[in-house]
Amino acid sequence: MSNSYTELDVADLVGRARDHDRDAWAELVRRYAPVVWRVARAHCSEADAKDVSQHTWITLAERLSRVRDPDRLAGWLATTARREALRLLASRRTEAQPDWWPEAVEDPHPEHWPEPRALRGARDRLLWRAFAALPERCQRLLGLLAFAPELTYAQLGHALGIKLGTVGPVRGRCLHELRRQLAVRGLCEGAAG
Repeated sequence: MSNSYTELDVADLVGRARDHDRDAWAELVRRYAPVVWRVARAHCSEADAKDVSQHTWITLAERLSRVRDPDRLAGWLATTARREALRLLASRRTEAQPDWWPEAVEDPHPEHWPEPRALRGARDRLLWRAFAALPERCQRLLGLLAFAPELTYAQLGHALGIKLGTVGPVRGRCLHELRRQLAVRGLCEGAAG
């Protein structure tokens, strides 16, 4: 691949990749593979994350001709990877356990015992409900910050259509609203006001 591809902006790369330019596709993968991988690993085991990553790239290849705003590609890839990971996890929950699966396995680690796991599960459900109550823009921004922390504010701004100088203040308002939502649900003190 020519070094000139590393200097192209995303719109040019997407255009060239649409025209079946392998080097442009390789550069897109090089740039955004870390984002896809981090989101996948945030939800799945390493083996499943490989499947999620692969499916995310296949989905992009299938829909590349429909990408309208290439500057938001990082956000689209992160969202696609998250949805694929959640789909994979949901499909696994519906699989029946085999007859040979042991009823109880002795675990010497208290953090793996049912009570702490149940409490974490309840806490996590409340956290996700609070997150779901946020405006979509906050969900997208905080999701990218959580699952793709390597993105710069400039990249976040491009992915979300937010001016660079306002990414930090929007982040602050979103975190404040999340704390307020958590306080309403009893997970965080003093922020409900």
